[in-house]
Amino acid sequence: MAVLFNLFLLSCFTLLCFTTSTTSLATTSPTITKPKRLVTKLIHHNSVYSPYYNPKDTIADRARHAIDGSNARSDYIWKKIQGVSLDTDDVRAGVIAETKHEGFMANISIGSPPVPQLLVMDTGSGLLWTQCQPCTHCFTQALPIFNPPESSTYSTLPCTSPSCYRAPGSNCQASHCAFKQGYIDGTSVSGFLGTEKFTFETSDEGITSIPNLVLGCANSVAGFGGQSSGILGLAADKISLVNQVGTKFSYCFGPIRDPQYSHNQLIFGDGAIIQGSSTPIEILAGLYFLTLESISVGEKKLDILPEVFTMTPAGKGGVMIDSAPCFNGVINRDLVGFPVVTFNFANGVDLALDVESLFIETSPNQFCMAVLPSIANDMTIIGVMAQQNYNIAYDLAGNSVSMERIDCELLES
Repeated sequence: MAVLFNLFLLSCFTLLCFTTSTTSLATTSPTITKPKRLVTKLIHHNSVYSPYYNPKDTIADRARHAIDGSNARSDYIWKKIQGVSLDTDDVRAGVIAETKHEGFMANISIGSPPVPQLLVMDTGSGLLWTQCQPCTHCFTQALPIFNPPESSTYSTLPCTSPSCYRAPGSNCQASHCAFKQGYIDGTSVSGFLGTEKFTFETSDEGITSIPNLVLGCANSVAGFGGQSSGILGLAADKISLVNQVGTKFSYCFGPIRDPQYSHNQLIFGDGAIIQGSSTPIEILAGLYFLTLESISVGEKKLDILPEVFTMTPAGKGGVMIDSAPCFNGVINRDLVGFPVVTFNFANGVDLALDVESLFIETSPNQFCMAVLPSIANDMTIIGVMAQQNYNIAYDLAGNSVSMERIDCELLES
């Protein structure tokens, strides 16, 4: 019997899951009152603009970080889909990757006056949380820790608020809504929910603010360290920032291997850039599932039975593929003319992967296929490597995802 392996493209910290189900930093006062396109720059952890950037990291170091983080991410996603208790298991998603120098961070300002916070972007979780003062147990971060009493627009969330019930591990303390997040590795995050004003850039280089957005103020973070401030959850949960500011968001990733690239961006609201062909999505446990119909290599469609892509009643599904074979050589020299691998989705939407998205350097003269077998299930996941040089747009109201291959710099005009 053939072995079904998960197609697991590194690094999956911003993710799309497959099935064949039928179904500049804002630091000044606002100058624009009507929200337009809400923009935030995205910073990859290996970028020279990142506080994590380490010029001494070797190619092998970066490859190891990507593999470790991807395996941990796969395990988290499976637990979330299976309905494992979010209070006791790892729902950190991108946080695991964040400590391994992978993934993207968003620079968003909160409060009055606006205080910049560096948040790890994560489509696998819903709550936006950041460290807050007074901090009983917090890690060192690159930017100042947010102090609610110094903001004229911060309010604690009462226990009677509907948002309180949607938070992970919510409980009532002195009529204020508290949250607690537990992790499989022993890490825990706890604090209070509040509402605050968020400040964004707009598409015309102005500034706009949105009041009364729900966030988690973490006063105690144990077992985790890093220089980011917290997590920007972009799952389809009711409490996520996506649903608070509208039903659309888009992001564009440039070449991850270029540490100088500065045009990665994340856009919220009705102004999200939705271009290119769209394919339907189904939301399960807050995650985004697509209808994968086939895979092509060059002009040849692989002879894979459609059932291989189908999600079972138990929530499993996978594709048959070899896992991480490695080769001696140099990607840009030895893979000239290598055929493009294309994922063919419903409605004729294609995601084309070139050698930069299919292979990862593990040493100066060795490269491996950026595909891993799932360690926990048969689910198929695609990560940020495969989404390089694409603008990916989510329309939650329309239940669709659009994909367009483009240089992110062109979206800034």
